[in-house]
Amino acid sequence: MSFADDYLNQLEQFAARSPLPRVRALHLPPERATEDNKGEFCAIELDDGSLGLSYVLFDDTLARLRAVQDAADLSGAAPLTVARRYAGGAGLEKTIGFAAANALTRCLYDRAGFRPDNSADSIGELDPQAGEQIGMIGLFMPLIGRILEAGATLTVIELKAELAGEKAGYRVTTEAGELAGCSKVVSTSTLLLNDTLDRMLGNCTAARSFAMIGPSAGCLPDALFARGVTFLGGSWVNDQAAFVDALIRGESKSAYAEKYALTANAYPGFAALLARL
Repeated sequence: MSFADDYLNQLEQFAARSPLPRVRALHLPPERATEDNKGEFCAIELDDGSLGLSYVLFDDTLARLRAVQDAADLSGAAPLTVARRYAGGAGLEKTIGFAAANALTRCLYDRAGFRPDNSADSIGELDPQAGEQIGMIGLFMPLIGRILEAGATLTVIELKAELAGEKAGYRVTTEAGELAGCSKVVSTSTLLLNDTLDRMLGNCTAARSFAMIGPSAGCLPDALFARGVTFLGGSWVNDQAAFVDALIRGESKSAYAEKYALTANAYPGFAALLARL
């Protein structure tokens, strides 16, 4: 089974144990993301205030979402029905479904009284060391300095061929097979939307640590831990109204959310969360 299938199976179990809030709204960022990458995510909001985020800058996803936002009004929809689009859809449908699934994860966490610990740093607690070979899936420009300053060697895997080449102190390639020599890997959570998760993990068999980070990493981690992910870092929204307002304006949302960290040792597990309901 795919990660999406495993994830939806868990949410089905949640729905069987507890009545779910309805979808209140789909919130979209401005037409274009700004240069500092603000506005990359949409949000599904549930009636209880739970928010789920999903990346929208693949191809023309954001433009298509804006085109159908009113025609495909989700207000009042059953969130599990919308979330099923993540496993059964593609592109636009997958994006909306993933956001709804992540909103249900936040709903479950709140009802179970679970709050992940805040993240200690921005690179998934990889602790790069001199001489280590570090892999990066997706070009995280703000993180590169930390890795290179530690004396580690960095290889970045990118889907965009125009980004490939030798850079100042690191290399960008489209060849996922080059992850095989990396002892630690940090990855964008967009792997969960572009169907590359299993392929990328399959090339990381030598990695002792695999950190997946990003605002859309607000999913249940069980199936990721089972596949070899060792760290999941997402965003915990503290002020829902202010966060949504900043999102739709394309402004910084950092004041209204904190980065959190999940590891297998610090996570009670889905079964334990269900038992708390």
